[in-house]
Amino acid sequence: MEFKHKPVLLNECIEGLKIKPNGIYVDGTLGGAGHSEEIVKKLSSDGLLIGIDRDEEALKAAQERLKNYSNVKYIHGNHDKIDELLQQIGIKKVDGILLDLGVSSYQLDERNRGFSYIGNAKLDMRMDRTQNLTAEKVVNEYTEEKLADIIFKYGEERFARSIARNICEARKEKRIETTAELVEIIKISIPKSKQNDGHPAKRTFQAMRIEVNDELEPLYSTALKSIKLLKENGRLAIITFHSLEERNVKDAFVEAEGKCTCPKDLPYCVCNYKSYGKIITKKPIIPSRDEQEENSRSKSAKLRIFERKDK
Repeated sequence: MEFKHKPVLLNECIEGLKIKPNGIYVDGTLGGAGHSEEIVKKLSSDGLLIGIDRDEEALKAAQERLKNYSNVKYIHGNHDKIDELLQQIGIKKVDGILLDLGVSSYQLDERNRGFSYIGNAKLDMRMDRTQNLTAEKVVNEYTEEKLADIIFKYGEERFARSIARNICEARKEKRIETTAELVEIIKISIPKSKQNDGHPAKRTFQAMRIEVNDELEPLYSTALKSIKLLKENGRLAIITFHSLEERNVKDAFVEAEGKCTCPKDLPYCVCNYKSYGKIITKKPIIPSRDEQEENSRSKSAKLRIFERKDK
């Protein structure tokens, strides 16, 4: 398929990873392989790129895009289990890991997957189509209270209760099966005067996608696992797209960096705190104005980088 969008923060990621030609690098969210293509270009025949994705269709698209490169391994799996997946192929430590969180351009461009609130498709939203939970099940089978909590927590939608109530009313008549049906319910749930901040369904669709794919709960531990897999001076780069993701990544980085708790007047450290390295980005890197204008999906993106150092 044709790839319509340049990967978000591409140059910043490549620079941030400090790629060594003979290094081992992991793209834990391979998607359409936009970032991976630039990584593998910088590798020699002794280098290795490992691409992980839970979406089998995205893996096939990536293999087609990277078919001219022989030093790439593809793994169908979830980056939440990055340590186990690397162990299965005999890799103990790597030189760099990239995680580009959220839904990929590949998945959004595949309109039949139900990720987009534009057009009409079945309510699916699964990144891994082998799993059972779909957006259709969430919308039709969760209680009103649970729906409202998810939409408020994961979508930061202030009209969450109204949306959940109207979903439950609508499904009494018939099962809600398509994205267009859900969009119409959302539209009538939000006052017209409050619908000027982007598409009214944007936040609810984000919440549904996060719930279906369990994107947030494991993120903190995934970031810590990834840091522990790095070699000395190896780097972890993570792109987040909303505040909940960013908070988890930021907290994990702070935890991994560690902090001395000794009294200030002691001449040297005696608390023996554990540090796995240092945070490179004290403030997250955001896309340039040009990139934001060129690719609207990049507007909320933030890049954080951590470098492994053995204390």
